Amino acid sequence: MRKCFALIAGLLGVMGAQTALPAADAPQRVFIIPIREDIEPPLVYLVRRGVKEAMAAHADLLVLDMNTDGGRLDVTEEIVEILGNFKGKTLTYVNKRAFSAGSFISVATQHIYMAPAAVIGAAAPVMLAPGGGIQDIPTGDVHAKEISAVKALVRSTAETNGYDWDVIEAMIDKDKELEIDGHVLNKKGDLLTLTSTEAAKEYGDPPKPLLSSGTFDSLDALLDKLGYANATRTTVESTGAEKFGALINAISPVLLIIGIIGLYIEIKSPGVVLPAVVAVIAFLLYFLGGYVAGLSGMEWVIVFVIGLGLVISEFFVHPGTILPGLIGAALIFVSLIMAMVDMYPGTPMLPTLPQVELPLKNLGIALAASLLIALALARILPQTPVYRTLVSRTASGDVSMLQQQKQQATRIGQLGTTISNLRPGGKARFGDDILDVITQGEMISKDQPVRIIAYSGTDAIVEPQKPA
Repeated sequence: MRKCFALIAGLLGVMGAQTALPAADAPQRVFIIPIREDIEPPLVYLVRRGVKEAMAAHADLLVLDMNTDGGRLDVTEEIVEILGNFKGKTLTYVNKRAFSAGSFISVATQHIYMAPAAVIGAAAPVMLAPGGGIQDIPTGDVHAKEISAVKALVRSTAETNGYDWDVIEAMIDKDKELEIDGHVLNKKGDLLTLTSTEAAKEYGDPPKPLLSSGTFDSLDALLDKLGYANATRTTVESTGAEKFGALINAISPVLLIIGIIGLYIEIKSPGVVLPAVVAVIAFLLYFLGGYVAGLSGMEWVIVFVIGLGLVISEFFVHPGTILPGLIGAALIFVSLIMAMVDMYPGTPMLPTLPQVELPLKNLGIALAASLLIALALARILPQTPVYRTLVSRTASGDVSMLQQQKQQATRIGQLGTTISNLRPGGKARFGDDILDVITQGEMISKDQPVRIIAYSGTDAIVEPQKPA
């Protein structure tokens, strides 16, 4: 037990440790995240992984290499929040186009630079068309609400990074006319879209670029100009697993339900094996989803395994000791939550309430659904031929179901003693045999006399007996 506590403490210490600061003479570090696809959930995982790697490496500069037609607003919001965790310098290089959501993400960085033929803008919200593709949101209350939501999302980040809100608003709202220094740059009824030349043109007194801080033939030329010619450059490449991770995380509550029910069936019918295998696969996929999404490391798998081992010891090795089971259940709970919590290098070890809100919700749904399914299985499963066959083979080798029923019938009325607390399930000794038993709802403490009154599947149903 002491070794388990030491291992857990060591793991938590490693997870909460700060990354060592680089040496003073270390070369500059530049991390480049390519935005090459539509703004969809898999891209969130790539950006999150890139930001965390950059933070862990104490990167001097984070670059978004942008070329996208846009995408989903909810995904854009996630990416903007992720970028806000990086406290170093940030910039976007629009090497071809940054339309719609791409322009929102661009203004979440401190500077925007563009390639000679690049364009940026046309950021009005759209909706999916019934037959595929996209279409404008119809005018009216829905349109007004969507425009308002987009403005609320973009405005704070745009102003924080020093961009002219009037320019960004003209990209979002067709009703916005943009006039600067007596020049009408965007007429009412149009959406503002800027070429690299237009975006870099200076207005005002003192003169200030409209949107872009400069035009460069390539990202390499830009980095050289900014003083990063000798910097160590790391491009965060897509692994191809991001789409798989997005699918796994979309069904994470289902995976939890499958895992919990698999463990329940295995505990109720020890040795059946198949439910345990299915449960292990479901939990591994759950943790893999969090890992691919960049939410957590695989250290929480270790915590989960330790917790599961303690729970198993409570049921099968040292029944009635209680403490290992409680500690194990707590470790399982924490690992399942933390596997889906978005933690960043150098941040406090304990997550905030907003960070655990979604994992708690998913786990709550899974536990509630698992309880209902378990109650149904407790009544239905023992009556199925498959269950009777599996339990019969597992419990007594080649003994037939009929023989098992006869054996159970001979035990009706037999007296025994509980060797664990029945809450309402547990274990009791009857002669030389130790049996899985369950009460009719009451709690019976350890070392109390009980009598078998019936069977539910392989579990003996018992009632308390007064000492003779």
